[in-house]
Amino acid sequence: LYRLYGAVILMKVGVMALNVLKNLLKGPATIRYPYQPAKVTPVTRGHLVINIENCIFCGLCRMHCPADAIEVNKQERTWQLNQFQCIICGNCVSYCPKDCLSIKQTYLPPSASATYVTITGPEPETKENP
Repeated sequence: LYRLYGAVILMKVGVMALNVLKNLLKGPATIRYPYQPAKVTPVTRGHLVINIENCIFCGLCRMHCPADAIEVNKQERTWQLNQFQCIICGNCVSYCPKDCLSIKQTYLPPSASATYVTITGPEPETKENP
């Protein structure tokens, strides 16, 4: 029984040593972002973009944001995004009734502090009564 246990340990050490040698010879598994740009694939999640001209400030994006990264103020017609809290899940994009939100597949430059994006919408067009 002890011989079998010793053989299993020796086999595991051998597998681990092989794995270490492969990793040393292969090189790093990561890239040197931001010095080398990241690869963009069809499923890359970059950053959130809003087309404020189409926004009706309904707040559905805020209600469905799991990270509470979006603030919408209908009276002031402002839309605010905390980019440090946003997890780019896409819930806000899928629930927006006017399709004014989208995810752009490019990365933002790194930042050391929280970044808030505040966008003010245009004044609503008033309909004149004849």
